[in-house]
Amino acid sequence: MPGPLYGQKVQDIDDVNVKALYEEARRCYGSNGFTAAVLCCRKLLMHIAVAKKAAPGLRFIEYVQYLVDHHYVPPDAKEWVDHIRSTSNEANHEIVVSTKEQAAELIDLVGVLLKVIFEFPKMMRAKKP
Repeated sequence: MPGPLYGQKVQDIDDVNVKALYEEARRCYGSNGFTAAVLCCRKLLMHIAVAKKAAPGLRFIEYVQYLVDHHYVPPDAKEWVDHIRSTSNEANHEIVVSTKEQAAELIDLVGVLLKVIFEFPKMMRAKKP
């Protein structure tokens, strides 16, 4: 039986695929699918970039760079995205199994990134008179 969802709930994600993939990562963690959760976090970076108008069909690193170049990643958070990239690259390209700790860390980082990109801007727009 799956455990509870891990990670923060994020409001106002207006892209159905981004929202679904984040929830999938959380469910994978709750089912002890830690490598799957890590790979969902990798894929989330691509989906976030496309949701923010990056061209489909780019290489993974180009999606990451798009997020940085278009200021969707705060300057001091570039290390977070690089950590998501490097940890998920290992899971994707090496014969390894991701740990519970790695999955939790990436879900936490992606959750904050989603809040910065989707939830907080909408919350502030709603407060404007």
